[in-house]
Amino acid sequence: MEEDIREWLKKSESDFDAARFNLEGKKYDVSAFLSQQAAEKALKAVYIKKFKSLLKIHDLVLLCRKLGAPKEIEDVCKTLTAFYIETRYPGIVDEIGETEAANALAYSQKVIEWSKKNL
Repeated sequence: MEEDIREWLKKSESDFDAARFNLEGKKYDVSAFLSQQAAEKALKAVYIKKFKSLLKIHDLVLLCRKLGAPKEIEDVCKTLTAFYIETRYPGIVDEIGETEAANALAYSQKVIEWSKKNL
């Protein structure tokens, strides 16, 4: 179980680094998607620690509620969850700009920091 937790956190950190790289490269939709993924994987590491199993969902708000995360974390997760869909398919949003991608990265960082404190 501890190995699984480490692997989920390691993948979270890798996705976060890739989100930052894509933000710097002006690939804002990719950055926002990877920010969501980084947060999701960090939360799943906490979920595995707490419940000894993996919850296979992409809804970060639901994950937060199951983990008892504070409202501040749940609020940023609401924004991040939208990027899971919006960034993957054409025609859902016109464009994700630098501001949205930068905010997603900052929100992801908050979720990762909270997750690490709860591991």
